[in-house]
Amino acid sequence: MNNHDIDYKIYGDDMQFVEVELDPGETVIAEAGGLMMMEDGIGMETIFGDGASGGGSGLMGKLFSAGKRVLTGESLFMTTFTNQGQGKKHVSFASPYPGKIIPMDLSEYGGKIICQKDAFLAAAKGVSVGIEFQRKIGAGFFGGEGFIMQKLEGDGLTFVHAGGTIIRKELQPGEVLRVDTGCLVAMTSNVDYNIEMVKGVKTALFGGEGLFFATLRGPGSVWIQSLPFSRLASRVFAAAPQAGGGSKGESGIGGLFNMFSDK
Repeated sequence: MNNHDIDYKIYGDDMQFVEVELDPGETVIAEAGGLMMMEDGIGMETIFGDGASGGGSGLMGKLFSAGKRVLTGESLFMTTFTNQGQGKKHVSFASPYPGKIIPMDLSEYGGKIICQKDAFLAAAKGVSVGIEFQRKIGAGFFGGEGFIMQKLEGDGLTFVHAGGTIIRKELQPGEVLRVDTGCLVAMTSNVDYNIEMVKGVKTALFGGEGLFFATLRGPGSVWIQSLPFSRLASRVFAAAPQAGGGSKGESGIGGLFNMFSDK
């Protein structure tokens, strides 16, 4: 087994964090900015690339690994946390917005999970964080989140974060599920997926939904979130005070902002 075998415990309900227990010499990798706290004796190091052991030899291999992360909108660098002490040590990672942390043992899912590009939180060292291209590039470009997704490969433990309430659907062979592109969190590699345009101009313009949705065909497992961060951010932005002091600035979140900004 190439991946480090780590233990963990998840705390909280809607604003969760995961506490990882490291034996001496064990390492966990995480996105920059995900750290909540760590005990004395844990060494922290910034690495170039995705943190996979043997994920490409030499400078060119590391550059290719880092380049894949840039395409998904992530940083060139990741952070490793290694227990350099004698006994067990703990390091904790917090979710960036309200939702749930989903632990996934990649060895139980064929060694690969495909997820939204901002869903990855942390993983055992040895898990490779790459990109998964949508086969139909034209649909992918217009489909927003559907074009480039992350793939997590290896045989170790990884932690994925999603917003709101999470549901796992088990698709039978040939079973089709249509999901808003933002609500799709992750899926196993055997799920066939595509980005399709909503049929009917009136439906697209007046239905209140996006122009595209993800079509998932079984067999396989799919994880879906009820509150994508993009949807939460758009609602907050819509309620924020408008430039020039529009009516929205007098109520809701806008009014709250004005109350604190007035001197």
